[in-house]
Amino acid sequence: MTKRTEAAVCSNCGARAQVVQGAYRFKESGLKNVVLLDIDLIRCRRCRNIDPIIPNVNELMRVLARAVASQPYRLSGQDVRFLRKYLKLTGVEFARLLNVDKTTLSKWENNDDRIGEQSDRLIRMVALALGKGLKERLEEAVWSFRDIEDKQHKGPVNVNMETLSVEYA
Repeated sequence: MTKRTEAAVCSNCGARAQVVQGAYRFKESGLKNVVLLDIDLIRCRRCRNIDPIIPNVNELMRVLARAVASQPYRLSGQDVRFLRKYLKLTGVEFARLLNVDKTTLSKWENNDDRIGEQSDRLIRMVALALGKGLKERLEEAVWSFRDIEDKQHKGPVNVNMETLSVEYA
């Protein structure tokens, strides 16, 4: 982490905190492997709380949704849940849109049942077609479907916060 001279206040305990630059595991996105690189962080020495400073969280979430829907790996349950929430749909609404039972969607989202190839691609297409700011990548994503590997990505997904580019490490 790189120290900076800016001072801030801890959101957790109210103590003086430092603004530093570093990497942050962005669990709040709902995706457990997302790491934001070179981001400003408010770090509290007193309670050890760390808060990211995300200048445009809506743009970041759009970039993540596009990356998830276009990834060259089979969708995981957390990927499906993330895309559904990005679309601001309930489980019942999303299941109805996909023409599956809500229990099937729940099993997919909880990794209790494997998502079939056709359902995987349908979920991606629905997300890209209906997701705010994602439609322009639909054709490119559809052509990339032939390159989807039949395995889920297990490593980190790094987001360069300067360029908002995503890399599957």
